[in-house]
Amino acid sequence: MTKQEIFSHVDHTQLKAFAKWEDIVTLCDDAVRYKAASVCVPPAYVKRIHDTYKDSVRICTVVGFPLGYSTAAAKAAETKEALKDGAEEIDMVVNIGDVKSGLFEKVEEEIRMLKEICGGCILKVIVETCYLTEEEKIAMCRTVTKAGADYIKTSTGFGTGGAVLEDILLFQKHIGPGVKIKAAGGIRTKEDMETFLNAGCDRIGTSSAAGVLGD
Repeated sequence: MTKQEIFSHVDHTQLKAFAKWEDIVTLCDDAVRYKAASVCVPPAYVKRIHDTYKDSVRICTVVGFPLGYSTAAAKAAETKEALKDGAEEIDMVVNIGDVKSGLFEKVEEEIRMLKEICGGCILKVIVETCYLTEEEKIAMCRTVTKAGADYIKTSTGFGTGGAVLEDILLFQKHIGPGVKIKAAGGIRTKEDMETFLNAGCDRIGTSSAAGVLGD
């Protein structure tokens, strides 16, 4: 797999709490140079990136991040503002407490509401696999599919664990045909990226791509 083939699936990510504008500029410049799928950035930077880079970079941002337990109304407001500011992709964190409580209909309603707000823009649903049992992961595959989201995503990168191959293979068995997979968290080498892409992921969330694949 060529470097460019890998980059075309990478959400080039900078979500550290202490990220400065200079860090965001480096991220965006790298994304433009290497033709990354998107930049995944804090919501506070979306408008400035859009105003600075226009259509030369595709902007992804996060909602309910990283813990997921903000209210559905708060997530809706975050999503609306991000889209207004220029984001084209939203990575939302589910309410993990609701998942652990078995409240899958409630989780489905929240995801569906955010997808309706997104319309034609992409919605990725972060289920934070490190906290879930296999049965809960399977239930979330079904929930994400029923709610009409575009992607199921493994991790925030801020939990106790990141993406593992076993979860990707499990997702492949249980998501609907319209749902794609994004792996994120702990993906730091070219070999990692190739492994997850070959396993069926459509997107990779990583901050390491430019460092390991760049010139």
